[in-house]
Formats: sequence, structure tokens, C-alpha cells
Amino acid sequence: MPHKVLITTSGIGSRLAELTQYTNKALVRVGKKPVISHIVETYPVETRFVITLGYLGNQVRDFLSLAYPKHHFEYVEVKNFDGLGSSLGLSMLEAKGLLQCPFIFHACDTLITGAVPSPGKNWIGVYKSNDTRHYASWILRNGKLCFNEKGAVDADFIHIGLVGINDYQLFWQELETLYKIDPNNKTLNDCQTLIKMIDKGCATELVEFPRWCDIGNKASLDKARQEYGSSEDDLDKLGEAVYIFDEFVIKFFADEKITQNRFRRGQILEGFVPKVEGLRGNFYKYQFVSGGLYSHVVQPTDFKQFLEWAQNKFWRDEHELDKKDFSKICHSFYFDKTNTRINQFLKANNLKDTEHVINGERVPAVSEILKLVDFDRLSDGLQSRFHGDFILDNILKTSNGYCLLDWRQDFGGLLNIGDRYYDIAKLNHNLVINHSVINKDLFKVESDGGITCVEIMRSSTLVDCQSTLFDFMRKYKYDIRKVRFLTAIIWLNMAPLHHYPFNYFLYYFGKLNLWRALKQNDILRKL
Repeated sequence: MPHKVLITTSGIGSRLAELTQYTNKALVRVGKKPVISHIVETYPVETRFVITLGYLGNQVRDFLSLAYPKHHFEYVEVKNFDGLGSSLGLSMLEAKGLLQCPFIFHACDTLITGAVPSPGKNWIGVYKSNDTRHYASWILRNGKLCFNEKGAVDADFIHIGLVGINDYQLFWQELETLYKIDPNNKTLNDCQTLIKMIDKGCATELVEFPRWCDIGNKASLDKARQEYGSSEDDLDKLGEAVYIFDEFVIKFFADEKITQNRFRRGQILEGFVPKVEGLRGNFYKYQFVSGGLYSHVVQPTDFKQFLEWAQNKFWRDEHELDKKDFSKICHSFYFDKTNTRINQFLKANNLKDTEHVINGERVPAVSEILKLVDFDRLSDGLQSRFHGDFILDNILKTSNGYCLLDWRQDFGGLLNIGDRYYDIAKLNHNLVINHSVINKDLFKVESDGGITCVEIMRSSTLVDCQSTLFDFMRKYKYDIRKVRFLTAIIWLNMAPLHHYPFNYFLYYFGKLNLWRALKQNDILRKL
């Protein structure tokens, strides 16, 4: 008889804290892919899956339809997935109607390697360990299986949330009986049902898996990510994620409008970015492009060629708006957004906007510095085709030239045009602060009584590339002082988007460099 695979994704994933604030637990990234991809790809393509949906269930459905259009998924809506009466057992019962056949239950926080046996007989997936602090366990004595809840002293195997059910009618009968006895039992699960089946003489075997990862809590997730080789260049941000497959890439944003605009801009930038292939809710999909990440392969000589490519091929002049209207949009983007982001950072970290001594320089409060910045001049932007996050980590060096990744969704609401100076400033920022340095903690921020020190390591290659960038700006008569201002403003804007201590580094480093840009300005010398 054909069998199915049940994956329960209905729970809220509370043990993962902020990681599931905007997305379902099954979509948390491990390695290059979300957890549910590792599970789905464990089974043959022709497998029939039953997926329970609850917390942010639309995301699970949209992702699977975009990533696996040739797979067969059936979905079950679980209304009570949180609060009184919610349980794994209840979620499984909701899928009973679609599982009137032998089936495999695979919890969405369980990752294994190796083939999963068919449910031609009843079996329980286990892992050899006596560390039962967080896990239920099994003991095998004289051919008899004995079950223990979490914390058992004498245990042979951990229960990993992967079972094969051949006697499905008995399984549903016992689970329904347990549910009717206590519908509010939040701990009702597969284990309690299996115990009843075993007590009734139902033959059940243990299947030991040599490699198992649990992603149900933050500590075990971190361990799983190490084993699956999560990229050091991928800085996690709440509310967004990138999943990389062999032939395509899927991007997620909690804000559906951002996803829609990213997809539309992918169409606008056709020829410079990978071909966009699909859009579903919070996800968009584009083709995978082979190449070397430019942050890994850039050299000063090649960088000069790249800048010429950007100048002559990518940054095409566009004039969608009259100068006055475009300046208003730039002013809002640079001034209003910066004030909002600074206040967001200060409030989140319970800080006051005061004078500091940073790296030995007395620096006024940010609000005072901003009063001295000529935002009218900064807002006199250069209308152009734009990327919006023009950094080395978003550029591929390919056999045919360059391919741009992870483009910004808009510029102040505009999709076709932006300020070319913003792209140049973003590039300048990345030649000072890049993902690899941050992930290796090669920066320092120390503060004591208003005395602050900020430092960051830089490779000689990127220092030389920045010199090449400034030569390029002189050649094409770009306003270098404007770029310095915008770069510092970018760092201040980034501060509330990252975790401690990187957020503090960005704030103080941005504040210091904005002040230095002012001190180099002729306007300040006249004050």
C-alpha cells in the first residue's frame, strides 16, 4: 500500500524566540536552505506529503509551491495551534482524514541524514545518546521497549520525532482516545500514542539514525548550523532570509510589499540581475547564477574595470521626475529616514543623544551634527538606474562580466530610478565594513563614561580598492565630500537593524565619521 509523509509545521516555535517572530519554524535557515527543505529532500520526488499549517502557515504553503512545483503536497489547516488545547497530538489528528494509509511522521525540527525506511512495519526513529535533559527516551531491555519522559537517568536512545506507522488505524484510535480523555493536554504527542500501541502488543522496532540534528531551540539550532555549514557571509536579519538551491535562489521578506517590489525591480533590472522566475506571498524566486562572490575575488586592478562597467553600462541616466520633485524624495530618504533610524536605535538601547569622546575626538550629539549637515546639497541627487545595496557581497564576478544580487526594493518609493550617489556611498561603506570582517568579530567598540573607542580591521586589498574608487570619482567629477557624508549616514541608518555589539559599533563609527566629514567641509570652517 502506498504511504505518505506527515510534516507538522503548525506550532509557533516559541523556543526559537525572535527567530520565529516573523516566520514559521520550518522556514528557519540551516546551511543554505530552510529546515523543511532538508526534510522534503530526504524523500524521493514522488513522495506524497501531508503538511499541517497553523502559525504563519501561508508562508509554508507559498514557499513549498515556489521551491517544489513538481512535488505533491496536501495541506491541513490547524485552527488551534497555540493556547489551551493545542498540542502536537491535536495537529496530527487534524490530518487523520488524509492519512488513512501507512505513513511516516517527521517533525519539522528534526534533521537526519541517510535513507528513511518505509512504514512497512511500525518503527521509532532514535539517536544513541544518554543526554535526555531536553528529550524523551527509550530503553530496550530483553527485547521490550520502555519509554521515559525528559530527564531519564538510564536511557539508551533519544526519541527524535521521526516514526513509521504501519498500523495506522490503531494509531488513530489510540490518539483519539487519549485526546478525548483530556482535550486540554498540551503535551499530547506521538510518544504517548506509541506507548498505548506497544502495551497492546503492537510490534514496534527502533531504527537508529547515525546523524541527527534538532533545531527546536536556539542552542541546538546553532549546533545544527555549524554541522550544515551556514555561510559566514550571510548576516542574519530578522524578517528576511535567503535560501540557495542548485538551480535557483528564494528570498523571503516578512513585509510582503518589499517582496513584491523586489520582484518588480528584478524585472526592471533584467540583464543585470538573475532572471526572476516566480512570486508567492512573502517569497520571490530567481535563477542561480554561477560566479565568484566579488567580496572574495576583488583586486584593485579588476575593481577599476568594474567601476568602468558600472559607469558605462549600469548607471544609465534616467529622468523620471523633475529636479525639484526628485530632491524632495532624496531629502526624505536621507534626512527623515536617518532621524527615524537614529531615534529607533536610541530608544531600543535606552541611550541618550549626547556628546561623546570617540577615538580621542570630542563629538557633539547626533542631533546637533545633523543640524550642520547641508541636506539640500545631499538631496541634489543624480537620477539614475540604481541597485540600492551596491556592495561587493551583492556582486558576482561571472565568466561574462558581472551579475548584481539582492537589489533594494525601492528608492523612496521609486522603482525605476534612484540617486546614483547612494550606490557609490554604499560601495564606499562596504570597502570599510564588510560581512566577512563582522562575522569574524574583527571590530571593536568599547565605551566607558562617555569615552568610546571604535576600531575595525581592513584588508590591504580593500584599502587599495577604496583608493581606486576615489580616483574613479575624481575622473568622473563626482562630489567626494557628498559620498563621505552619505557613507556616514548609511552607518547610522544601519545601527538599529543589527544586533549588539555590531549595532553600537555602527552608531558610534557613523557618528564619528559624520563629524569628521563636517570638519573637512569648508562650511564648518567658516562657523
